[in-house]
Order: sequence, then structure tokens, then C-alpha cells
Amino acid sequence: MLALGIDPGTAICGYGFVEQVGSRLVPRDYGAITTSPKMRMEDRLLKLYEGLEALIQQHKPDVMGVEQLFFNRNVTTAIPVGQARGIVLLSAAKNGVQLVEHTPLQVKQSVTGYGKATKEQVIYMVTKLLNLPKPPHPDDTADALAVAICTTHCMNSIAWRNKLG
Repeated sequence: MLALGIDPGTAICGYGFVEQVGSRLVPRDYGAITTSPKMRMEDRLLKLYEGLEALIQQHKPDVMGVEQLFFNRNVTTAIPVGQARGIVLLSAAKNGVQLVEHTPLQVKQSVTGYGKATKEQVIYMVTKLLNLPKPPHPDDTADALAVAICTTHCMNSIAWRNKLG
């Protein structure tokens, strides 16, 4: 099973492809789609959409994971993140890729075992779990890989429950 994790943003949109191979998690591709703050918002969203489309066409993921929108302090950053998240949802629907949404707490719990883990702890565990030579950069890429790991765990849990069923 190949899972695509996304950390949506209009400036930096992290992505990570993680494949379940037996009991191992193997990173297949990861990085970030970036846009310039000098671009018009509609052009930034178009670049994000085209980048996601190309990645989905290239890798053909079985499932796509994204964090639910969460903000506590800065409402103004929630709006562009929400717009980027809409592009992610559209890309999943257009390509017929199953979408799984997670809370930030679920992602951290899945990767570190602690729902209130720090960003540094998440990056450390993503690096270790995927046996990466160095921590992924930028942080948005590490977050996307964490979402992909969480999505893989979630799908395994669903499949296991269905077998018992």
C-alpha cells in the first residue's frame, strides 16, 4: 500500500509517499511544492494543484492523508491553509484516491506515541521510522511524512478490524 501524506499550505505544501512493505515503512518520495509570496493567490493555488496532480499521476497512491484544519492563535493563517486543503481534497476526488483525515494529535500519537509531541520529536521519529539518512527539510516535508505514516497505520488498523469482522 502506498500512502501519500500532505501538509497543506500555500507557501509550502509538504508531501511524502510512504509504502508499506511487509512490516516495514519505506519512503518512496518526499519534498515540498513551494510558491512565491509575490504570486497572486489564484496562481499559487493553481501551482499547488498542478504539482499535486503530477505527483499523483506519477506515483498513483492507494490512499491520501491530510490533517484536519486546526488553528488556535492565528486565524489569518487558517484561511490560506484552508484554501490549500481544498486543493488537496479536490485532487484526491478528481483522481479517485481514498482520503483519510487525521487530527494533529492523531498524527503525533501515531508517529511518536505521544499526542502532544514537539515538532523536533516528530522530525526525529519520522527520520528513525523511515531510516532516512538525515532529517527531512523543510519541516513541512517531515509533517507530510508523519501524515503518511499515520495514514498507513490507520489503513492497517481498518484492514485488521475488517478481518475480524
